Amino acid sequence: MSFAPGAGRGGLVAPFPAPLRAARKRRVAQTPSGRNTPVHDYVPPMTRIRVLLVDDDPLVRAGLSFMLGGADDIEIVGEAADGAEVGALVDRTHPDVVLMDIRMPSVDGLTATETLRGRADAPQIVVLTTFHADDQVLRALRAGAAGFVLKDTPPAEIVAAVRRVAAGDPVLSPAVTRQLMAHAAGDPGPGDSRRSRARDRVAALNDREREVAVAVGRGLANAEIAAALYMSVATVKTHVSRILAKLDLNNRVQIALLAHDAGLLEETDSP
Repeated sequence: MSFAPGAGRGGLVAPFPAPLRAARKRRVAQTPSGRNTPVHDYVPPMTRIRVLLVDDDPLVRAGLSFMLGGADDIEIVGEAADGAEVGALVDRTHPDVVLMDIRMPSVDGLTATETLRGRADAPQIVVLTTFHADDQVLRALRAGAAGFVLKDTPPAEIVAAVRRVAAGDPVLSPAVTRQLMAHAAGDPGPGDSRRSRARDRVAALNDREREVAVAVGRGLANAEIAAALYMSVATVKTHVSRILAKLDLNNRVQIALLAHDAGLLEETDSP
């Protein structure tokens, strides 16, 4: 695992923007007048972001703790070496974000992710992995993980990822989304039944929501969707929120996966 500041930018690229989830109800500080805001409109919280580290490698945990602990707005509230420890630690420490390794000796990160995301007030989860696209990563995203971070991602980008996820914005680049979609398309599993179920679910969307879902599936940011569909960014956010509510999804990564499963992206690719 490398935390060298000079590492390349191939691990984590621009995050998938998304509307703030109302369920989080986090208090945020207002940006001072005249101050330039970041590209993705990140607003630092008034309270520090509480992070739980879950990895069976103590060196990885130490590196992440050192890296994230240096940020003024992030607090490491606990560490776990196995997924079996996560539930009790979450109850005790109430983290905003959990950085979750996949492969652990007793309870793996995927099982722990699915269990946590089943809670009423679940923390956001970012999967730590060495893979760009993998069956296990896909399963984690379907379970409601907010994205994934490669373990060789430069430190500044991991810090940025934690901030984005704490604000409710899943961290997944369009390039990685395309990889995952291709991986899902090649999955020899129950493709026909999955497509049928996905089509039944997206049938609940109106035409405009369907267009937004397709754009999300293509990895477009809110501003790009607004430009493409001739609507305001605020309207895009409203549509995304309605899609999440109608389809009972956790984040826009799941919108993208469902749009793919339903064949919506293939339909718009047809001549």
